[in-house]
Amino acid sequence: MRKKKAPKRYVQPDPKFSDVMVTQFVNRIMYEGKKSTAYTVFYGALDLIEERTKENGLEVWKKALQNVGPSVEVKSRRIGGANFQIPTEVKGDRKASMAMKWIIQYSRDRNGKSMADKLASEIIAGSKGEGGAFKKKEDTQKMAEANKAFAHFKF
Repeated sequence: MRKKKAPKRYVQPDPKFSDVMVTQFVNRIMYEGKKSTAYTVFYGALDLIEERTKENGLEVWKKALQNVGPSVEVKSRRIGGANFQIPTEVKGDRKASMAMKWIIQYSRDRNGKSMADKLASEIIAGSKGEGGAFKKKEDTQKMAEANKAFAHFKF
């Protein structure tokens, strides 16, 4: 790389749970700078989770993030005129980031009345090892497994 590594930006913890991960998740839900709306959606989803599962909503959400986060992914690398999909391990921050993105993406694609309802459904499915985000994780890991032969081309 020609430039220096970008400095890591830290976010403030959320007001209700004092958790930085919640703030990062809400920032990814947010559209057009409407953070209070995003917080309303997230907290509403946690309330729905507590109603449906009779468990702590925050714990279910953290379990879903843990289940959906991939341990390996494939990265494309050009070697001798051919492109190879090389499996690489995923570090902690990227793992959480990918899990958050996938949960939000697949909750937006779900059927439901409100975003809070769709998000709650996807989080519950993710904590049980089901749903679109969990399937995406499994597909990613299968692709890495299929390309294990190219692991010696690591970066």
